[in-house]
Amino acid sequence: MKKILAINGSASDNSSNQKLIEIFADMTKDYFSLKVFDDLKSLPHFNPELSTDNTPEAILKFRQEIEMADGILICTLEYVFSIPSGLKNAIEWCVSTTVFSEKPTAIITASASGEKGHEELQLIMKTLMAKFTPETTLLIQGIKGKIDAQGLLDTSTKKDLANFTDAFKKLIEYDRL
Repeated sequence: MKKILAINGSASDNSSNQKLIEIFADMTKDYFSLKVFDDLKSLPHFNPELSTDNTPEAILKFRQEIEMADGILICTLEYVFSIPSGLKNAIEWCVSTTVFSEKPTAIITASASGEKGHEELQLIMKTLMAKFTPETTLLIQGIKGKIDAQGLLDTSTKKDLANFTDAFKKLIEYDRL
């Protein structure tokens, strides 16, 4: 089974993004072994002086989780037309490394609108040389009306998530060749 590190960009305990990660995990349980990193608020604030020397232990562990994964799933909301500060902080700790370089990556932005945050996250991940395609990115607008405790309510979104998941599987398989 492929090891996937899912990074939840939401700081809320019971967010729509967490539910989406759970749905993704259930959809892929026969293919992926999913580990969720959902505690971005526990990471120290980015300090460029500690990025390469005397790096905090929590950051070293986070980077190691990325390195050990066969692929990365980032599932986040948009906050004030951007990605949430906790997610940005975590990513900033990785800029001086190559942990995301050529790493198969899937990006879900699930929010009220999400367009600006989705664009921003793709630009950031492209800058870090993560490997993703248009098919391994998914923007789900109006997520609150499309999901509940039982799962996705919207048929179109279910289909989009299934296509996204298939594309991510293919990207990881292609990466092995």
